Amino acid sequence: MTKRIAVTMSAALLLAIAVTAGPVQEKAVNPETESTVPALEAFHEIIYPIWHTAYPEKDFAALKSFVPKIDELAADIYAAALPGILREKDAKWKSGVAEFRLSVEAYDAAAAGDDGEALLKAAETLHMRYEMLVRTIRPVLPEIDAFHKVLYVVYHTYVPEKSWADVRKTAPELKAKAEAVAEARLPKRLEGKAAVFQAASSELLKSATELAAMGPESDSASLEAAVERVHTRYQAVEKVFD
Repeated sequence: MTKRIAVTMSAALLLAIAVTAGPVQEKAVNPETESTVPALEAFHEIIYPIWHTAYPEKDFAALKSFVPKIDELAADIYAAALPGILREKDAKWKSGVAEFRLSVEAYDAAAAGDDGEALLKAAETLHMRYEMLVRTIRPVLPEIDAFHKVLYVVYHTYVPEKSWADVRKTAPELKAKAEAVAEARLPKRLEGKAAVFQAASSELLKSATELAAMGPESDSASLEAAVERVHTRYQAVEKVFD
């Protein structure tokens, strides 16, 4: 067999394998484990020109023209429900949405009048309330978010369904994610909380390590109690940033 024929046959074989295998399937994203609110992200398209163009330029005509779009996008925020992973932030979210609604109403009223300074103040408040909503749901650290995505499935799916094999299988991943949290560095604005965070994240890692070390002899009650400890320690880490 010549080299040219061998290459041709190899190429044909690879093509056949690719056709047989079909397209690569991407892992489905569970929206309940994503710390996002699409309506909040969509509002950015109107708050951006308000805050970065019309407000600094004191373009009152533009600020007034934004009212219909503001009202349209804000209505979606009022009606938005948080994904499951953010359920513990629901009360704070609802309080923030109420304040945001008031800022939208104040903006509408100011835009209907002729007081330019009042309109600028309303734009400033609207921007502030929007940013507060974003901060309410935004994970402080990507490492904490990554840990929570795994814990959420364990705590809200595997334990209630008594899928103890899945709990055991996922425990090493929880431990690895907890290690990443313990090694994470806080941004400068939060450096004052570093000591408290270090203590809380160390306890989280300890509980995750204990769960991962539980062998097949561990009964369901012990596993459930261990997961509960991990969840409690995770809440303590979150509380550091309240």
